Amino acid sequence: MNPPIRRNRAGLAAAALLAAAVVAVAGCGSPSSSQQAGSASASSAAEANPNLDLGSSLGSQPAPDIRLTNQFGQVMSLSQFRGRVVMLAFADSECTTVCPLTTQSMVLAKELLGKAGENVQLLGVDANPRATSVADVMSYSRAHGMVNQWDFLTGSPAQLKATWNAYHVAVQIEQGQIDHTPALYVIDSHGRLQKVYLTQMAYSSVSQAAQVLATEISGLLPGHPKLVSEQSLATVTVQTPAATVSLPAARPDGAGAGSPGSGSPTVSLGPGKPRLVVFFATWLTETSDLKAELTGLNGYVTAAAKNHLPALTAVDETVTEPSAGAVGAYLGQVGPLSYPVALDQTGRVADGYGVQDQPWLVLVSATGKVTWYHDGWLPLPELERAAAAHP
Repeated sequence: MNPPIRRNRAGLAAAALLAAAVVAVAGCGSPSSSQQAGSASASSAAEANPNLDLGSSLGSQPAPDIRLTNQFGQVMSLSQFRGRVVMLAFADSECTTVCPLTTQSMVLAKELLGKAGENVQLLGVDANPRATSVADVMSYSRAHGMVNQWDFLTGSPAQLKATWNAYHVAVQIEQGQIDHTPALYVIDSHGRLQKVYLTQMAYSSVSQAAQVLATEISGLLPGHPKLVSEQSLATVTVQTPAATVSLPAARPDGAGAGSPGSGSPTVSLGPGKPRLVVFFATWLTETSDLKAELTGLNGYVTAAAKNHLPALTAVDETVTEPSAGAVGAYLGQVGPLSYPVALDQTGRVADGYGVQDQPWLVLVSATGKVTWYHDGWLPLPELERAAAAHP
């Protein structure tokens, strides 16, 4: 039996962290009545979004200094970034759940600030007590395309524990899984804590979370730069198995559709026939032999045709990928796949199918109902048995 994969379930003591926050009331100018109405409407929509944390004020308290080692082996301190606004996240170096959503929202937030983003520093602190080496934080950074986009800090167990405690971040190992508070702090250019955000396990809200972060940071930067783009912060409508959905097909090396030999630029999901859907992301190469797992699924396709099992469709969770071309570039190295690979570019499909981790396996009936799901890879015989038992 394969050893269990450690995954961050991210949610421990979130309430305790928020209880430690100091709520500050800020004064502001008096906008026109029409501006007030528009702002109130947008604010109400955002506040009603259950997948979006709008942050809790920390009252400009001094941020505890940090002195740890980054992915290049260099000793860094938080205080050396005075003069910049800092986004500080606590992330498990082997996380396959919420941490990739956190780090992607950080990158997107900086991009939304345009040139002003040059005055923003991205920092991470390792929240995995079992994977604390420089190689561990480099591996996460490399898998997520962030090697030169942030400093991912680690240190001795004592150093990390002291940092977690200073920032009210709870970390523990429960049933072999890493559980930690999914906290992201915004620290102003004077080294003062402004807000703390708790990342929600919702793929469709990653870009919204980025906009919330970018808006907060804009208010802390000289001239309050406008964001490059903005979107509604209202609750996103997800795409459930009961809905017919057409997704872009992954194209290995930019040529050919994800479904070998089909030539189709899209992949369809939805009711009409039973289906096995496998959600994954290319950054799983950090925690598993992804190439072997994907090519191994060719065996399921053969067995499915022989034994009348649900057809297989793979869905890449593109919203958390390091770049738009990462999926095609990776699949071009994997080799022929005998099943279609679709791109979930908004996260609406993952949320609609109830995905909570990567990889995530789902069996859907012909009527569009989830009949079975599994967190993590399964040996082929077990997968075939599950498919036969849950038509």
